[in-house]
Amino acid sequence: MSPNKRWMDPRCKVLDMPYGGRFVELSDGRLFTVQNNTTLYSSDDGKTWEDRGPVYTGRKPGVPGSGPMIKTEDGVIVLLYADMSTFKSSSRGWVDATGKAPDDVRLDVWSIRSLDEGATWQDRHRILEGYCGAMINMIQMSRNGPIVAPVQDLWYDPDRNVQPVFTSGDNGKSWTKSNVIDLGGHGHHDGAMESIVIELNDRRVWMLIRTNWDYFWEAYSMDEGLSWRIIQPTTIDASSAPGYILRLASGRIVLVWNRLYPVGRDSYQRRAGAYSNVAGSWHREELSIAFSEDDGKSWTDPVVLAKEETGLSYPYIFERRPGEIWITTGFQGALQVAIREEDWVG
Repeated sequence: MSPNKRWMDPRCKVLDMPYGGRFVELSDGRLFTVQNNTTLYSSDDGKTWEDRGPVYTGRKPGVPGSGPMIKTEDGVIVLLYADMSTFKSSSRGWVDATGKAPDDVRLDVWSIRSLDEGATWQDRHRILEGYCGAMINMIQMSRNGPIVAPVQDLWYDPDRNVQPVFTSGDNGKSWTKSNVIDLGGHGHHDGAMESIVIELNDRRVWMLIRTNWDYFWEAYSMDEGLSWRIIQPTTIDASSAPGYILRLASGRIVLVWNRLYPVGRDSYQRRAGAYSNVAGSWHREELSIAFSEDDGKSWTDPVVLAKEETGLSYPYIFERRPGEIWITTGFQGALQVAIREEDWVG
């Protein structure tokens, strides 16, 4: 593969749209997204968008950006976002000469919701005061259950990321914080971070956690996200990058992620030092996909969906129609493709 040249599996169809998500489908079938405090609507599968103005017009803090967004069974759109209006890094960078992260970095998390499909917004408030990296997904439990949202936090002494989860039983009006999953580590990209969650058929919530230890780790909640137990490594090899997981209309689960190494190789450049206490693979040149029919107990053989030397990472999955799966990447690559479920599984 020549530098910067993208390869895609021929079963992928390039999507003609300027935005890569996050999307919700409105009651009339239109798509809705929020991009940098702007509400956008599309009637043509994302090709063109109508700008309906900002979510919020007041002063900072808490100016909305983009982030995980869902439409609940009650029709309420709930948006979580990192407050970039008061984002603060440090002139010292992530660590000083002693290896300690500066304690003045800031990236709070806020919540806001709409009861009228994005026309107006209310109940804007901060749910995490600290430093949160990327938030990947959130779900609503079935039978109009609570919202479950992983929201990581940066802790100190030693500096590492930990993974609390916030739940809401009132459509995003208020939130409850779970126990904190703390896997240890030392570094600005170490610990438990950038997790994804999915509801299993027995109503447990399953979490896959990004780590630097060659595999996703997992945790389970038996009480709809209020507490987390059985924290352990999985057998799903993964680089230091988040995945995305979604239950499809068919009942299958689909997972898209960066595997530990490129196909056919058994090594890759690793990062440690300020990043993490243990050197982790940062392979992001290939984006892979797999499906499960038994709630993640077994998976189809992973298949490379697309590859690019400069990276494809931070995937997002949206099922536009039953069996029509949109896959995009955010932080690296700007991949935007659609696949048909039936082309990948029997």
